[in-house]
Amino acid sequence: MARHLITSALPYINGIKHLGNMVGSMLPADVYSRYLRQRGHDVLYICATDEHGTPAELAAKEQGLPVDEFCAQAHDAQKAVYDGFALAFDYFGRSSSPQNVEITQHFARRLKENGFIEERSIRQVYSPADGRFLPDRYVEGTCPHCGYDKARGDQCENCTRVLDPTDLINPRSAISGSTDLEVRETKHLFLLQSELQHEVEAWVTAHEHQWPQLASSIARKWLTEGLHDRAITRDLDWGVPVPADTWPELAAEGKVFYVWFDAPIEYIGATKEWSDQDPENRDWKSWWYDVDTDVRYTEFMAKDNVPFHTVMFPATELGIREPWKKVDVVKAFNWLTYYGGKFSTSQKRGVFTDQALEILPADYWRYFLIANAPESDDSSFTWEHFTATVNKDLADTLGNFVNRVLSFSRKRFGDEVPAGSAAGAAEAKLGEEIARLLAEYEAQMEALQFRKAAAALRALWSAGNSYLEEKAPWLEIKTDQEGAALTLRTAMNLIHLYSVVSEPFIPASSAAMRAAFALKDDTATWVTADEAKALDSVPAGTPFTVPPVLFAKLTEDDLAAYKERFGGEPA
Repeated sequence: MARHLITSALPYINGIKHLGNMVGSMLPADVYSRYLRQRGHDVLYICATDEHGTPAELAAKEQGLPVDEFCAQAHDAQKAVYDGFALAFDYFGRSSSPQNVEITQHFARRLKENGFIEERSIRQVYSPADGRFLPDRYVEGTCPHCGYDKARGDQCENCTRVLDPTDLINPRSAISGSTDLEVRETKHLFLLQSELQHEVEAWVTAHEHQWPQLASSIARKWLTEGLHDRAITRDLDWGVPVPADTWPELAAEGKVFYVWFDAPIEYIGATKEWSDQDPENRDWKSWWYDVDTDVRYTEFMAKDNVPFHTVMFPATELGIREPWKKVDVVKAFNWLTYYGGKFSTSQKRGVFTDQALEILPADYWRYFLIANAPESDDSSFTWEHFTATVNKDLADTLGNFVNRVLSFSRKRFGDEVPAGSAAGAAEAKLGEEIARLLAEYEAQMEALQFRKAAAALRALWSAGNSYLEEKAPWLEIKTDQEGAALTLRTAMNLIHLYSVVSEPFIPASSAAMRAAFALKDDTATWVTADEAKALDSVPAGTPFTVPPVLFAKLTEDDLAAYKERFGGEPA
């Protein structure tokens, strides 16, 4: 089977992420990774905390902690939440790792050797009140393009335009708030992206047919506007140091690499972190170096991260003139909004992932978010929509089916799967329908169409309910006990099938469904078309139990409580 390398955009270290961050990268990457593993592929899913740049320094300053201590604590806190969401990373690393420092510095040296990095004197914002040069993210102000008044000096998060601090209207220091800013001369390293424009264009042309339109259109927008040489060093106390053996003067001044230079390299660095834990059995270079025909690499990210992954990082990889693996598919997402307004970490608006787990188990969130993933356009989270989805799809369509089949069978036939008569026309029709829907589900997962995959999974669940309503074993048993037993046995086989194919979406609930049956050697990782048609993986006589309610219905009181806590409109 194929080898699949999967990465999701690195979450910033400054605080617990909101639901928009979860659905825009990590969760769909996890769903896809789980699916591929079930289909027998060799999968490596890598992620890490993005620990460099101004967000880390500012957050550490706010908490009164040394930045390295803050990052260590924040990494562990984020990882605990991701564990709570059942994200099955093969490794969740840290961009501050020695491995990332080593590889980032190697890339920089190679770019210099190949003529794609040069040292330039520039005029940069200096804050007398803070006694330091201000990196781009330390300068805030009004975006000259859209008027957003909280734009940063590197990028406006509202319109996604890339900025320089001197572009901002009414700039101020993010450290002190001082507007007494000066522009002074200093030296920095520049990545000569303009020299790599044609190579990046050719690379995008060769690969964009595999990307969703969102990713390719953003990349094309940057290329059409022309790639500009970009400063890749900053005046920060925390980051990957400029190597003294190559740039002694800048190293002596304490320059570090720009976070967007080293963060994508951390995908490689984190893989080396993973490998270094078990070097006898893990080879990080087999995933990254000279493997273009062997490994299929898929990246997951929200649209604001797309330019850096489709243009800047490819330019870096092209410029080093070494055969490092480049991405094959960039799966980009639009934004999940909160009642039409933006989720915001800085403004504490919306539902954050730790809060979500306080309210309900992860499977509720996993299913809702993927079923409403912002793929073709932005999608809006509302408590009304969330409650309706949970009640209709999870509680009624799936949960109620499982509970009533197992409870009724135990009541009428005991604690073993009943035998009943041989399968008839209704079961043959059901088997054909299940096989068709399973093929649709597989096709949408392979195409990375998550909303459509969720719809196909929901249709699989609905098919079981339709069969049950058609056969009505609670009536059938009055006149044809063997027929009712057949109906229930068939429905139990559907439950087992659901437990296997639903696992990428709702892993805990799938495990509970599967554990209901005491099958010997139940090692199936997927369901073939023939198995779906036959519906006989759980034979008569198999002991079973009735699991606790999989999904509780949410009430009007629940809805009111959620809206009272989080608000029904964006602030």
